[in-house]
Amino acid sequence: MTETQVDIRNENEGTAVEAGSKATERFTASGKLSELNVPKERVSLLAGALIKAANDIVVEHEVTYEEFNALKAWLIKVGTDGEWPLFLDVWLEHTVEDVNSQERPGTKGTIEGPYYVPGSPELATPATVLMRDGEEGTPLRFTGQFTDTNGKALQNAQVEIWHADAAGFYSQYAPGLPEWLFRATVKADDQGRFEINTMRPAPYQIPTDGACGQLIEAAGWHAWRPAHIHIKVSAPGYQPVTQQLYFPGDPHNADDIASAVKPELMLDPKPRTDGGAGEDVVYNYVLAKEGETK
Repeated sequence: MTETQVDIRNENEGTAVEAGSKATERFTASGKLSELNVPKERVSLLAGALIKAANDIVVEHEVTYEEFNALKAWLIKVGTDGEWPLFLDVWLEHTVEDVNSQERPGTKGTIEGPYYVPGSPELATPATVLMRDGEEGTPLRFTGQFTDTNGKALQNAQVEIWHADAAGFYSQYAPGLPEWLFRATVKADDQGRFEINTMRPAPYQIPTDGACGQLIEAAGWHAWRPAHIHIKVSAPGYQPVTQQLYFPGDPHNADDIASAVKPELMLDPKPRTDGGAGEDVVYNYVLAKEGETK
């Protein structure tokens, strides 16, 4: 399929294999493994623990050869569908994030997920992210301020924002969407304040026509993620924080398939009172200095 043919399809005509391949390609190109230098003892410890846990499951649950071969076939499909980033981000990253942020003071974080794209357009506050004419959804004005753990306003802070549209699809991971739809890097002002105008995203199901969807169907699980806005915040000399911000009342806040919802990440939308359409949400950020711990 040519690039032109991809562009003329609707967003809901994308496939899990396409999205998975893009997630795999982006992770491979991200440089996240460029400084990998894990001692052999650590590799032995972690790999050995993983292998032991798998063998313990076989013994405890008396796994049959039919089930073993089904696992083999499914693991192969995860790879061919390019869904390892999706699988790991949905079912494992939340625990990795908890372990790695437990000593960081300040604002809570959560998982990044598989759909982050670096290099989004840089905008000065007040900013409006890229939207299509007649974009569906509820307008959302997102404001806040950056401070350090002592309450001092931070300079040179920024907010990277990305989220799904009103149909639950992400730009660059579904066909027919503008490249930077609902993606931007917004620079805060000298007092650490920012304003971002966007639209409230929709809840969505993770792709279900690939290997992860096959697992979900076989296990009788659901594939839903509650509506959320992805955020990465940073400032020079301070520890970055990655978040997903959620909306009260979503039926899947309590059973998010990615287990990424935290009470500290819940927004409190209010009707705008300045004559503008839609809702206001305020979320302030407290960043810890590099090396600062609780």
